[in-house]
Amino acid sequence: MKPIYQRLSLFVDGEDAYTFVPIEPLGAQSLTIRRTTGDIVLNPPSKFVPSTATRYEKTIYGILGMISLALSEYVVVMTGREHRARFLGHDIYRAADFDILPLNPNVSAQYPSHPVEGHLLALVRAHLAGGYFLFSYTFDLSRRLQAQWCESDRDATRPLWQQADDRFFWNKFLQSRLIDTEIAQELSPYILPIVYGTFDLRTAYIHGHRVQLCLISRRSRYRAGTRYFRRGIDHQGHVANFNETEQIVLVEESAAGRISNIENFTHKLSFVQVRGSAPIFWGEINTLRYKPDLQIMDLQDTVDAMRLHLEEQISLYGEQCLINLVNQKGHEQPVKEAYERAIAQTELPETKYRYFDFHNECKHMRWDRINVLIEKLQEDLLSFGYFHLTMSQAEPAVKIQRGVVRTNCMDNLDRTNVVQAALAKWTLNYQLKDLGVFTEDEELDDFQALSQDFREMWADHADLISRAYAGSGALKTDFTRTNKRTKMGLLEDGYKSVMRYIRNNYFDGARQDGFDLVTGAWTPGKNPITAVSLLADTRPLIIRSVPYIVSFSIFMICAGLTLPRTSGKFVSFALSCTAEHDFPDYSLLYYFMLWFMITALSIIFIVLHGIEYVSWPRLIPPTDIIHYEGPGFRSAHHGKGLMGPWGQKFAIPRKAVTANGVVHGGRKRAPTNYMEEIEKGTKSRVD
Repeated sequence: MKPIYQRLSLFVDGEDAYTFVPIEPLGAQSLTIRRTTGDIVLNPPSKFVPSTATRYEKTIYGILGMISLALSEYVVVMTGREHRARFLGHDIYRAADFDILPLNPNVSAQYPSHPVEGHLLALVRAHLAGGYFLFSYTFDLSRRLQAQWCESDRDATRPLWQQADDRFFWNKFLQSRLIDTEIAQELSPYILPIVYGTFDLRTAYIHGHRVQLCLISRRSRYRAGTRYFRRGIDHQGHVANFNETEQIVLVEESAAGRISNIENFTHKLSFVQVRGSAPIFWGEINTLRYKPDLQIMDLQDTVDAMRLHLEEQISLYGEQCLINLVNQKGHEQPVKEAYERAIAQTELPETKYRYFDFHNECKHMRWDRINVLIEKLQEDLLSFGYFHLTMSQAEPAVKIQRGVVRTNCMDNLDRTNVVQAALAKWTLNYQLKDLGVFTEDEELDDFQALSQDFREMWADHADLISRAYAGSGALKTDFTRTNKRTKMGLLEDGYKSVMRYIRNNYFDGARQDGFDLVTGAWTPGKNPITAVSLLADTRPLIIRSVPYIVSFSIFMICAGLTLPRTSGKFVSFALSCTAEHDFPDYSLLYYFMLWFMITALSIIFIVLHGIEYVSWPRLIPPTDIIHYEGPGFRSAHHGKGLMGPWGQKFAIPRKAVTANGVVHGGRKRAPTNYMEEIEKGTKSRVD
C-alpha cells in the first residue's frame, strides 16, 4: 500500500494546469490537472515543473477532491490542519483551512462572474468551514477497530481510500473524479479520505497500568443534513443523523507514574454504539412556532425500508437492541406508535425493541433513574460483549462484539447522548474490572482524573454532534459533565434551545443546501441562467413587505419614545390655529396605539403565514413532506395562512414556486422539459 503524501507544493502554470508535487519523498510522481480539459495526469518520477509555472503561496496538506458547479469544475485542497493526537502510532488531524481552485481559466473563485456560481461557491465554503473533519494519512479513521482487525489481511494490499467505510467516507463524492479514473490505484497517494465526526484521547495511570481512553464518532454521508430538513428514513434504508460512536480503551502494563511512549498496548478494547433517526417516513415542518408540525407518512414501503435499514445494521454489527426514547404522550406519541407498528411487521429475529420513557422516568431532575434502563439492558450488553484484542501472548487473542445498541429520540441528540454515555460508563467499568485494572469494589467515579476525562469527552462529543445537526451545543450536558442535573444547566439549556430555534428557522436552509451539494445529493447543471430561481425571491409582494412594515413600525415606536410629553399639546395647538376652532389635546397615546396595532397585526400575519418566512433548502426543497396528503398523521396545518372559508376569501395569490423552494397548492412544479432539469440541477446521487 502506497502511503498518502502529507505535504504538497502546488504550481500554477498560467491558464494551462495545476501541478501537485510531493515535498516528501523526493522524486515522487507529481499530479497534473489540465485546466482546459479537466484531464488528470500522473507524471513520471522526478519530472521537472515547467519553468512558466509559479508556486502557490500555501502548502497543500491534502486534496479533498473535485466538484463541478455551474460555470466551472473546482479542485478543493486543504491548506491548514490541526494535530489532534497520536493514536496507536498514527497522527490524527483536523482539517482547518481550505482553498477552492477553479479549472476554468475565465472563472474566479473569489469573484465569480455569475451570482448563481457565487451562491454555490458560498455553500461549499460554508460547509467546509462549519464542519468538523478528521483524517489520518496512515490510519483508517472511518472503521472501528473490530472491522480493521477482521479485514487486516485484505488491507495489507489496499490503499486507504479502498479500506474506508463507504458510509463515513465524507468526501467520497468529491473524490469520485479521481477514483473513477483508470489510474485510480496509481493516484492512491493523492486520495485522502476524511471523516465528519469527533475524536478525543485522554491518558490516565491506574494501579500501575497506563490507560488511554479514546472516543470517536463517525457521521454517515447518506441522508445527511440538518435537524428539521432531514428526519426519518429514505427508500434505500438510510436514516437521518446516523452516527457510529466507538469508545476505545488501550491498556498497557507499566510502572505506576512512569511516562511511557510505547504505543503497542497489551490490551485494545472497543465498544461500539449507533444512533439514527426513527426508521419510518416522518418529518417536522417549520412554521415559526416553537413546536413544528409533525407529519407521519404511512407509505406502502415503510416496512420494506425499515427492513433494509435493519438488515444492513445486522450484517455490519450483528444483533440489534433498538432503544426508543421518544415520549409516549403529547407531540411525540405518533412517532412512537408508527415506529412500533412498523417494527412489529419486520419480523427480524436478530432485533429487540425496547422502549424507555426518558422524560417521564427522569422528571424532577431524577437522572439517577437512567440506571433503570441500564438494568434492563444488562443481559443484552453481556451477550453482545465488546471487541478485545490481547497482544501479550504469542498469538493474539480476540473477542468479538456481536451486537450493538441502537438508540434514538426525536433528534437523536440530548436524550440519546445521556443514554449512550451511561451505557459507555457501565461498559468501561465492566472492561476495567475484567482486565484487573479495577478491583471488584472499585468504580470509575473512584478515580477523579479518569472520571473527569470520561465526562468531558462525552460532553464534548455530544456538543459537536449537536452542532452538526441542530446548530447549537447539546442539552443536558451538565449531567454528563458533573454527574448531576443543575439549575444552571437548565438555564444553559434554555439559551441553547433559543439558538436552535433561530438557526433551524432562519439559517438551516442554506446549511442543508451545503450538505446536499458537497455529498452529491444534488448536482448543478452547466447553465447558471436557468438556476436563477435559486436566488430570486418570487413570493407575493405582500408576503415580502410585511417584515419591512414590522421594522418600520418598531422604528416609529422607538422614535416616539424620544418625543417630549408636550408634543401632544403642540399638535393640538397647531391644528386649532389652522382650523380656527379648538381641538382637544392630542396625546402620544394615540400615536403609540397606532404603531403598536400595526406591529401586532403584522406579527400575526407573519405567524399565520409562517411557512413563507422559514429559510427552506433551495436545492432539494421538502415539498413532499410539507404538502403530503396521503395516509398518516398530521398534528396541524400551521403557517399556511387562514384556513376554511375565511382563508379562501382572503387568500393571497401565489406563483407556482416560491423563491425559498416551497411549492404551493400541494404539487411540485415539474420541469418544462428534460433539458431544464439537466441545466438547473438534479437530485440523483452520482457516486
